[in-house]
Amino acid sequence: MSYPVLLTIHLFAAIMFVGTVFFEVLILENIRKHLPRETMRALEIAIGTRARALMPWVLLVLYSAGIGLAWHHRAALDHPFDSSFGLLLTVKIALALSVFGHFITAMTLRRKGKLRTVHFQRIHLSVFCHMVGIVVLAKAMLYLHW
Repeated sequence: MSYPVLLTIHLFAAIMFVGTVFFEVLILENIRKHLPRETMRALEIAIGTRARALMPWVLLVLYSAGIGLAWHHRAALDHPFDSSFGLLLTVKIALALSVFGHFITAMTLRRKGKLRTVHFQRIHLSVFCHMVGIVVLAKAMLYLHW
């Protein structure tokens, strides 16, 4: 598949994933104090059900396209300390792998019935911070040079 097509697919999947995380962390958490507990619980269940159905596919597309893009830049990844681009891309990939680890952890805890609100909130906040880093690095790779 051509690089521009992979990049476009990757960007759309990233928009879906990052947008969902931003919505959950910046909007959903802040409306909690304004809604009755039962309403908030029903909202969380409905959003969670939809997210659990959609996000595995979004992540499959996101990471598959990401692997294709990384393959295109394999020379820079072979020697990440030789260029700012290679180093920033390596850090971006490390953060992306950590996000995937968070996703697996959340799914495992949920399947075992051990995913509590505190776990959910901490995982979302951590993924949010990772996502901010990934977005900044994606731009920095193109504009920072040393």
